[in-house]
Amino acid sequence: MATETAPAHTPPLPRPMRADARRNYERLLAEARTAFTQHGTDASLEDVARRAGVGIGTLYRHFPNRTALMGAVFQGEMNALLTRSRELAKAPQPCTALVDWLRAIVHHASTYRGLAQALMACSGDESSELSRGCRLPLREAGSELLARAQRAGAVRPDVVIADLMQLTNAIALAVEQSPDDPELADRLLALTFTGLKAH
Repeated sequence: MATETAPAHTPPLPRPMRADARRNYERLLAEARTAFTQHGTDASLEDVARRAGVGIGTLYRHFPNRTALMGAVFQGEMNALLTRSRELAKAPQPCTALVDWLRAIVHHASTYRGLAQALMACSGDESSELSRGCRLPLREAGSELLARAQRAGAVRPDVVIADLMQLTNAIALAVEQSPDDPELADRLLALTFTGLKAH
């Protein structure tokens, strides 16, 4: 006799935002992006809310903490980086493609003072919004480029993506701390390229 099973519970879809809530959300994102660019990721959230014309409580209703706001601000750049990784997955030289990908991450992370440090800090917390929205998708995309370069025999087999991501964030942090040395990123990436190559 067949046993009946209860129908699977499907969680309700999130309700769409009201028009005024959507406007507040977009204004907060725009002001946060400006603040993070001008003052770094430790910019005052009270100032962000004030410039958006809302109270700090409204900011926290949309973004429960700073990392949630950072993840939302950087979503557009993340999408562009993921698109770039798919393009590089078809490049003829897998090792060069991997280093070009790392260069794109360094450029992105050094655009916002404090982002590289925040990404390094969240490396042990996969539940954080910044990890879920930024670090983990980047690591997954980088893993594919690294595996392709290793299959081609261009990169040492003992290289792991977690180390590469930490190294890339460290380069971005060094670039952030040395604004008068525009060639620093390329020099450090060239050293990385030398260390990656299979002998």
